[in-house]
Amino acid sequence: MTIDGPLSARGGVSDQRRAFMCSSSHKVARSAPPLPDPARHWALFLDVDGTLLDIKPTPDAVRVPPGLPDLLLSLSHKLDGALAFVSGRPIAGLDRLFAPLRIPCAGLHGVERRDARGHLHRATQDESILCELRRSAFELARALPGVLVEDKHYTVALHYARAPEHQAALFAATAAIAGRTGFELQAGHHIYELKPPGADKGGALTAFLEESPFSGRRPLFLGDDLTDEYAHAVTRGHGGMAIQVGSRCASVAQYMLEDPASVLRWLRRWDESLP
Repeated sequence: MTIDGPLSARGGVSDQRRAFMCSSSHKVARSAPPLPDPARHWALFLDVDGTLLDIKPTPDAVRVPPGLPDLLLSLSHKLDGALAFVSGRPIAGLDRLFAPLRIPCAGLHGVERRDARGHLHRATQDESILCELRRSAFELARALPGVLVEDKHYTVALHYARAPEHQAALFAATAAIAGRTGFELQAGHHIYELKPPGADKGGALTAFLEESPFSGRRPLFLGDDLTDEYAHAVTRGHGGMAIQVGSRCASVAQYMLEDPASVLRWLRRWDESLP
């Protein structure tokens, strides 16, 4: 079942707060996270690329480490189902990547979200604007050799890992496309993504926290990139644990883990400590 409609103003944070979160001048010394207090009820939210999986030059090149789906399934059971992906990937892509694991998830930075009942919530889109967006993106990639277009249907991402010399030109061009179409420009690790306005990972996390089995629980979020700062801020606003993975960007998170391998070790320790 798909529920179409705006993903809300219940979404994450104000424009002023967003500017603060993504400011490179906001640097905090962060230590490794302790294991969560077992006396509290937790809800676990996980970014995927750069957090659970190592970043690769193209989205299709990533590999899921052996044992990771089983670890996530174990944690989900011990948390009474309160575990969700919050990713820039489409939900269908997450399901393929982690099959046969199928859990609640937010995809496309919150543009779409599958709740614990399996209901799909998706922001309404003007198909004519999406077509214009795709056309402009592919024209731009032809003009900038090495830039890769990832068409996610409801968003369009342009990757420049293989053509870093085009970063400035790509930023200027995608900013112009955003201004023309009304979409938002989201920067990430060697990527500029055009997404519908008002959708972000903080909004997706907030929506989960209003529903069973996440409601009444303290959030714990792990993410690595600028797109995750919205969720870090919401997590801290709910008294939870926000964990930055790597030191790629300044963050409002209280804690840091070095890389996806460190994340997996930490999650295994937590899983082993839970009854």
